[in-house]
Formats: sequence, C-alpha cells, structure tokens
Amino acid sequence: MSTSIQKQLDLILADTEKMLSSAKTLADIEGVRVKINGRKGSFTVLSKELGKLTKEERPEAGKALNIAKNKISSLLAEAKEKINAESVAPIRVGEGVDVTLPGRKWPVGKKHPITQTIDDCIDIFRRIGFIVAEGPNIETIYHCFDALNTPEDHPSREPSDTFYFADGRLLRTHTSTVQIRVMETQKPPVRIIAPGPAFRPDTPDASHSANFHQVEGLYIDKDVSLADLKSVLLYFAKELLGDDVQIRFRPHYFPFTEPSIEYDFSCTGCNGKGCRICKYSGWLEISGAGMVDPNVLKNVSYNSEVWSGFAWGMGVERIAMIRYGINDIRYFYDNDVRFLRQF
Repeated sequence: MSTSIQKQLDLILADTEKMLSSAKTLADIEGVRVKINGRKGSFTVLSKELGKLTKEERPEAGKALNIAKNKISSLLAEAKEKINAESVAPIRVGEGVDVTLPGRKWPVGKKHPITQTIDDCIDIFRRIGFIVAEGPNIETIYHCFDALNTPEDHPSREPSDTFYFADGRLLRTHTSTVQIRVMETQKPPVRIIAPGPAFRPDTPDASHSANFHQVEGLYIDKDVSLADLKSVLLYFAKELLGDDVQIRFRPHYFPFTEPSIEYDFSCTGCNGKGCRICKYSGWLEISGAGMVDPNVLKNVSYNSEVWSGFAWGMGVERIAMIRYGINDIRYFYDNDVRFLRQF
C-alpha cells in the first residue's frame, strides 16, 4: 500500500478528533461529518484515489480505508452521544426537578363564541339541505343596494349608515349581497345560507358594533310560501335553543322582500312568561325575513311567475347573546381571556 495514503488517513483521523473535541452542538458535529465524509470531504476525495493504485496495492489500501471509515463513524457517534447525554444530564441527576411528577399539559385553544355559534348555525341548516355560500366583504353599490330593490333615497345608503370607499365601493352592510351573487351565477332552485361579517358605522354600545356577523338564508323554488319560511325558522330555533322555544312573525317592511316580517323567539330565560331579559314581553327579537320581492328576482333574470322564495337574516352576536346569557356585545371583541375561557 502507498505510504502516502496511510499518512493522509492518519491526518484525516487526527483532524476529525481535533474538530470533534471542540464541537459543542449536534450542528457542529454535522459540520465535521460534512467536511470529512461529505461529497467533497477529505475522506471521500481520498477514497477515490483507490482506483489509481496498482492491483497489488489495492487490497491493503482498501482495508486501511475501511478501518479509517469505521473509526470516523465511531468518533462521530461518540461525539453525538456525549452531546445528547449532556443535554439531559440535569434532568437525570435531578438538580431541583422531580422527574416522578406528571408532565405539564399544554393549554389548548378554543373557538371564539361567535365562531362556535356560526358553526352550529351552519350544521343545523345543512341538515335540512342548505349549503354555505360566500362573497367579498368589499362590495359594489349594485350588489349591496340596487339589485336588492333598495331605492336611492333609502336611509341605509347614507354615509352615516354605510362605510364607503373613495372609488364608490363599500363595506357590505349585510350578507344579502351573497344571495345576489349566487342567483347571478346559478339557475333555480337555490337553497343557501350566507354566514359572514358585515359592517355599519354604528356607535358601539351594549347592543351595537361597527363590525358584526350575520347568517342569512335564501330558498328559491316553485310554490314556496311563508309557511315554509316559518317551518325552517322554527326548526332552527328548536335545534339551537331547545324544544320549548316558540316563534312568532310580526309585519314589517324591507325593500327586498314582500311581504316582509320580523320574527321573534320565545324568551329562553323565562320560557315566555316575561322577565328582565325579554323586558317582560316573553319574546326576544331576532331579525327580519320575508318572501323575495319580484323585483329582486327580475334583477337576477329569474321569472317571478315561475319561481318564488323566501330570505331571512339573523345577527350572530344576537343569537350568541341569547344563547349564553350575555348582556353586552362588546364582550365579544374585548379579547378578555377571562370572558373567552367560559366557552
């Protein structure tokens, strides 16, 4: 065997030992391995010299290379074991840590009560065939007002009631915009719910917020009536709040439905008998609904002589406040963990 190869192997082993003696971390050890055994490492380069030796020299040189390779692997393994042992030594020795104690549990996060309520509403309506539809938060005047049969002099169009951008777009004031977008792209029948945020420049107080959430629904088919609407809302109320809940309709006006109604749930605090929560009326106001106005159907190219339907909307915060007995909407947005941990 060439004495040159043996000398080089001795130098490589010496370099390996020297570098490993100063290694402090596993990353340092990996760096040594790359310098020695990497694609361009010193041992790898030397191994390629084996093919240049004579047939007589190769067996002895190959044996020396294998011995050196095993020695390098052993040095690397010992260095790793030493680093690992040092990292756990304080726990094994003790040093103030009682290893017999059970491990600490990492705190697991929870869904926000608004998110929980939205998810529960979605689950309930999905069970009766409704699918979720979504749309943009930044909308056009057409989708937010014109297509929904809202006249130009309607108060909701005023800057005091709507957030406008300089380019004429706006933050949607309700998720009814999703209903229009779905009907523009889908032929009837339609059965959707549109959960999501909405925005109005309201002064924050116990029952108002500039940002809030809605779950709106739309059902378009043949021979649809208010009786169908009432059955859907009654089913939802009982699934969400219990079998004792009742529902009632009151006449109202909305530009996008005709006839229009507001609907109430019987008070869950007193079972309809009257209490402070329901202001002793026995009922809790939820939101509005009604039969889709023929003008809205016309705006999306639906034949109102063939198709009819109903739509409704409800404030998620309102539902959550009733469900959990919360008396101030601002609690949802204060980010107070003492409040959020209750849910």
